[in-house]
Amino acid sequence: MYYRVRCLLLLLLFYCTAAFSDDAAPLSKEEILHNPTIGNYKGYAEFKMAHYDSARFIWETLAGVGDPEALFNLGILAEDGLGQPKDLQKAEALYIASADAGGFKAQYRLGVLYSTPSAFPENQERARHYLGLAAQGGDADAVARLAALGQPGQPVSDFERAENLASSGQYPQAAALYKTLAQTGNMRARTRLAWLYEAGEGVERNLDQAATLFMESARQGDAEAQYALAVMYKTGKGQVQDDAASRYWLQRSAAQKYPAAVAALAAQDKPDPVE
Repeated sequence: MYYRVRCLLLLLLFYCTAAFSDDAAPLSKEEILHNPTIGNYKGYAEFKMAHYDSARFIWETLAGVGDPEALFNLGILAEDGLGQPKDLQKAEALYIASADAGGFKAQYRLGVLYSTPSAFPENQERARHYLGLAAQGGDADAVARLAALGQPGQPVSDFERAENLASSGQYPQAAALYKTLAQTGNMRARTRLAWLYEAGEGVERNLDQAATLFMESARQGDAEAQYALAVMYKTGKGQVQDDAASRYWLQRSAAQKYPAAVAALAAQDKPDPVE
């Protein structure tokens, strides 16, 4: 599923591509609050261009009204020290606020952080709580991790080791293990490796390579990669902008009940509010 900055690429909802071009005018607070979907997406676009102050302004505006996506995104900025000093205590508080507001990405993230050695204190009880919430939402990775917590001493798979390395910030080691697994045909590992190439964590940033890896996993049926590919086609970042291709992959991902894709498809199909 989602983890750290790589999670951010999956937090998006789709709506209006024109609003997110690189030269688009900044959104006002009123515009952000009028349509949080556009606000969150614009924040992602600013983040992707490393405009962290602009992204934080948008997400702080939305966090003020309890938006779980915005709270999660602010947690990422605080945890990784992007555009601000690293503050793990603040990141934890933001993740908890997002998770308690129903943010499934924050629920899974907290479950990972509390269940593995990381910058956060290990707390198995909290891990079970948040993984349980994510599992109830249909997250297969949360289900698997929750089951593993109930069987201490069981061997950890190479994929889980890679996940743990990424969660603890050991990106080069995680990338190397994901790469080895991807070469054996593990599509989930290939998708996670693609996120690292997209973000430039543990490997040199390479959108073309990320796009290639996402496409390989998407064609194999990985819902996470299908959603990521839909985002690339929608934004024109990593793929040539193509609304039809974006919707095709979004629908395939949503058909597998991938939460972010389901929400994004619903946002696309929702009629504009009547003024």
